[in-house]
This record gives sequence, structure tokens and C-alpha cells, in this order.
Amino acid sequence: MKILVVGLGLIGGSLCKALKKYTYHTVSGCDINHDIETAAMRDVSVDEIFNGDLSGFDLVVTALFPEASERFFSDNASRIGGNTLITDVCGIKGDFSKRMKKIAEVNGLRYIGMHPMAGKEFGGYYNSTPDLFVKANFILTPFDDSRREDTELLKELAKEIGAGKIVETTPDDHDKMIAYTSQLAHIVSSAYVKSPELRLECGFSGGSFQDMTRIATMNEKMWTDLFMQNRENLKYELDLLIENLMKYSDALKSGDAERMMALIAEGRELKEDNLRHRVGQPN
Repeated sequence: MKILVVGLGLIGGSLCKALKKYTYHTVSGCDINHDIETAAMRDVSVDEIFNGDLSGFDLVVTALFPEASERFFSDNASRIGGNTLITDVCGIKGDFSKRMKKIAEVNGLRYIGMHPMAGKEFGGYYNSTPDLFVKANFILTPFDDSRREDTELLKELAKEIGAGKIVETTPDDHDKMIAYTSQLAHIVSSAYVKSPELRLECGFSGGSFQDMTRIATMNEKMWTDLFMQNRENLKYELDLLIENLMKYSDALKSGDAERMMALIAEGRELKEDNLRHRVGQPN
């Protein structure tokens, strides 16, 4: 295939590098920062820099923030060739995907959303790597009337670049789950580092501290966009977390060791059951 990747940040840059390392597809790339485009050519992360002609691609991937992805597609859909499949790698689907689908249909194109569950603490092209997606979960969000061959094409592409478990779901169900599995964790990490003890932690912290705080370095513009576009699902999960945290707080306030032990045991049992379920899941 001839593939265009729009946006050469962490995900877009890694996608280009993975396609070059693991596939024989022809990869074009573009970025608003021309120095990044030059770096991508120097690194042989792309075969060519996008020349402005959108007519000859089999697949166009927008690796931008949701708002920018939608704007790029809206501004350029009329110039994209009719045989082109459009996808994005945004961490939000729901109404965003429905708007992207509408733009596609008006212009005689096809759209299916994609979300690779991969990332790092720090973004940008210079942190990108061809192995970012190896063993990572990949989520595809086709619509009921999406062409099966388009979904299979994206599934095969995910496999080619090393994806682990590939899940198909609806855009709305994607957002419900991502609110819990990803967005809530980012809020917790951001809040966790706001203790005044943070500046004194060196020499006192271990793996649990690193796990809890790793993603606090998230890009505030992108994650605010993601949170706001999924705010109802995220608010539900955040309120539920606060409700559960208050149970631990109440046990501490009352000195109720038995209640605390029961709460910890409940969490352990739920996680152990989750782990057993994961082991039995096919890839």
C-alpha cells in the first residue's frame, strides 16, 4: 500500500518507523514542523515527504490531536482519492468518530477509527521508536455499515507492526472503556504528584511510586481535549473512584483495621480474578 501519515509525533513517528522496519508499504509523512520532516527523511522513517497531492494513497492516517485530526480531514477530504481509507490514532472515538464518518461519506470516502494502546512518558518525534507497538493492544472501532475488508486491512496492518491483542468494538463502547482503563489513570497520576512530599521523594520511592507517577508528564493540551470529549464517561469513573477512596479514608479515620483489611482483600480478589480472566483470553 501507499500510506500517508499526517503528524510525526510519538505515535505518528513510531508508526512510520514501524512500517519501514516491518512492512514493504510505501510511507509518506508530513508534519507542521518541517525540521521534523527533514529528520524523518534522514532517519529513513519515511520514503518521501508529502508533496500536497492526496489523490494516490490507499490509506491516510491522521496522527494528530482529535481537534486537529478532524480539522485536517474536513479541510482536505475533497482532495483525497476515492479509493482511500481514512483512519486516526486518537484516544477518543464516540462522537468524534461519527463526525469523521460523516465527513468521509459526504466526500465518497471510508473511515474507521483505530487506537493503538501504546505510548511513553514523553512525546514527540525524537522519542518515537519502531517497536512502540510490539505486543501492544490495538482497538478498531468500525461502524455497523463499515466494509469488512477495511476492518481486516487495519487489523492486518496492526499485526504487521507487532500488535498483540486486537479488539473490535463500537466507538461509544471504546470511550466507556477508555475512560476507565486510560483516562482515569492519567487523572490519578496528575493528582498524585501534587503532594508537597514530591520534592522529598528521592531515595524513598520504589516501583509503586514510579508506576503511579510515570504518566503525570502527559501533554496537557492533548489530554484536556481527550478528557473533555469524553467527560460524561470519565466523570462517572472519577466519581466512582472517589466513592471507593472514601471507604479507605473512613476506615483510617475510625481506626477500623478489620474494615481496612476487608477493603484490601476485596481489591486483591478482584485483581486476581482479572488476572485469571486475562490469562484465558485469546490474542
